[in-house]
Amino acid sequence: MKREDQVIAILGIGTAVPEFRLDQADTSGRLTDALRDNPNSARWAKKIFKQCGVETRYTCEPNLLETAEHCRYFSQSNQKAPSTSDRMATYKRESVPLALYAAEKALIDAQVDVSDITHLITVSCTGQFLPGLDAALTQRLGLAANVNRIPFNFLGCAAGLKAVCLSRQIASSNPTAKILVVCVELCTLHIQPSSDREALFGASFFGDGASSCVVGVASDLHHPIFQLGNDHSILLQDCADEMKWEVGNHGFDLYLSPNIPKLIGTWIPEQVAHLLNGGPKPELWAIHPGGKGIIDALEEVYGLTAEETRPSRTVLRNYGNMSSATILFVLDEMRQELANRGAGPTSGLSLAFGPGLTCEMIQFTYQGVAAIQETKLDETYV
Repeated sequence: MKREDQVIAILGIGTAVPEFRLDQADTSGRLTDALRDNPNSARWAKKIFKQCGVETRYTCEPNLLETAEHCRYFSQSNQKAPSTSDRMATYKRESVPLALYAAEKALIDAQVDVSDITHLITVSCTGQFLPGLDAALTQRLGLAANVNRIPFNFLGCAAGLKAVCLSRQIASSNPTAKILVVCVELCTLHIQPSSDREALFGASFFGDGASSCVVGVASDLHHPIFQLGNDHSILLQDCADEMKWEVGNHGFDLYLSPNIPKLIGTWIPEQVAHLLNGGPKPELWAIHPGGKGIIDALEEVYGLTAEETRPSRTVLRNYGNMSSATILFVLDEMRQELANRGAGPTSGLSLAFGPGLTCEMIQFTYQGVAAIQETKLDETYV
């Protein structure tokens, strides 16, 4: 097969969440109780928890299910709250097994053996340790000792899609490559002991999760896939202060500007048009649900239907924003919907946003099993 005829695709996807489930209404009630001495903050927290589009999330930290009196993360006293060192110890203990489970699921789904993996891209912004996640997964999965390890650390929500884009570029230049992408984020470890609106907003919709995918040249063996097309990355100018993620004494301090949805709605269409290069509007939209407002903004700009944004809203509702891990949850949700209705080849666009403001985007085409086999037969005939 000629290189230009090869189908580079996401061959398999795996997702995982921790065992502890946070019900949004229950969590809001316990946080409101913790803020009982600050009624204005309590009212605002209750409002934002109700309106952010999340119903359930997951956490690796069982203490977040405790009552306000016993929850160290909701404590209004910094003396009781976990230090950054405490949180990093939890991250180190919990991130590896969760990431490992997602990676194993992706390998099985892709029908790819660990011995075939040539590159490992690990993605996380919610914790760090050395030797890092890349080294731990190499050993636990049994990857080759000389596997090409590429850690993406502290890059924010867009890094998961950035890793997919890089994987496509690697496979384009090396058709024998099989790239394993593993994202793990334990966002709830950074809930702050604060009544500040910024801290409460972050506490309202972030969740924990891990996701993984295998990227490479597709064959007849593979399940329904997402064939990967052109990608585009942009750093928007004069937006550095709109989204911040800095290391503090009690975890990482997050600031999200309320202007972000408006900025995305204003500046991103030009970048999408650049990527599409005069082509038609995609039929599928895999949008990173960085917040309900982001989905709303893109829905309005492009006239998207509820069906077109359903995968993103479903993931936000059921899991919250899991930072870099979220986009593969969205693609997995979309893939299941398309497979269930026996969809044929369908064009799509995936977008994710991060600090900077950064936007990563890639074109893709959903290919069902029949479509893949037909394509391969045509290529063989030629």
